[in-house]
Amino acid sequence: MSKLKRVLITGGAGFLGSHLCERFLGEGWEVICMDNLLTGDISNVEALFAESRFHFEHRDVTEYLHVGGDLDAILHFASPASPIDYLELPIQTLKVGSLGTHKALGLARAKGARFLLASTSECYGDPQVHPQPESYWGNVNPVGPRGVYDEAKRFAEAMTMAYHRFHGIPTRIVRIFNTYGPRMRLADGRALPAFMSQALQGLPITVFGDGSQTRSFCYVDDLVEGIWRLLHSEEAEPVNIGNPSEMTILEFARKVVELCGSSSEITFEPLPVDDPKVRQPDIRKAQALLDWEPQVDLETGLRRTLDYFRARVSAGPPPSRR
Repeated sequence: MSKLKRVLITGGAGFLGSHLCERFLGEGWEVICMDNLLTGDISNVEALFAESRFHFEHRDVTEYLHVGGDLDAILHFASPASPIDYLELPIQTLKVGSLGTHKALGLARAKGARFLLASTSECYGDPQVHPQPESYWGNVNPVGPRGVYDEAKRFAEAMTMAYHRFHGIPTRIVRIFNTYGPRMRLADGRALPAFMSQALQGLPITVFGDGSQTRSFCYVDDLVEGIWRLLHSEEAEPVNIGNPSEMTILEFARKVVELCGSSSEITFEPLPVDDPKVRQPDIRKAQALLDWEPQVDLETGLRRTLDYFRARVSAGPPPSRR
């Protein structure tokens, strides 16, 4: 038998990280899940502890980073990733995008491992090009409240490319667009958790602005497949992974209310500072290089997510992290 492949996933107890842990275990890899549980949740990976190839390390990647033994790949997913998180944790967000990325890249260099950075469509800011191709440099306010996340990821991309060019590290960069599915936190501030938890409790649905801003929602399984293919590709520069099916936030809210069978009314609040007016991935690069495109339509994805949110709402609010 060939040597067992071994991967480190930072932020592995988070929404996306936990799904990636499952995928790599399913592919026969040994998985080291590293998380400081600031926004991750140990319950996301509890079922994996029974697997001998799964290892959890409670650690902050902005501090000294060491992993014993060989590593074939490092997936750097550690970061607050929702507006509520990075507005409450601005310094931690900047540190994990800068110091954390630097340490993870240094580890990749020491181990001779392939490195994949979780970047974001937030690199495009409030875009003036629509849909957004990887060649677009973005329209980001570096000193606005969202800048702590946007610029942390843009810096992380720059550092990743520097390690690739200067040290020859095999790097990959995925620009992730709005993704949803089981294990999202109820109170993380993103549209789907907010709308679904409000609808299930019969509370008013909070839409910011007039709801005309657009987003494109990708189911988590599709995203994980795209990341898997990108890791195994030879493409070093950023690749968009997301669902190009665009809709307004108001349309999305109505869809969730209908699916939940809720009587919740939709209410409107002021639009947050620098909130993007449009967001839609141009996925032609992923289609051409990875033979990838999303397979799960919105109706199917939302139904798969609903049972998880029903259970979480029934369980009551999670404890505060403060």
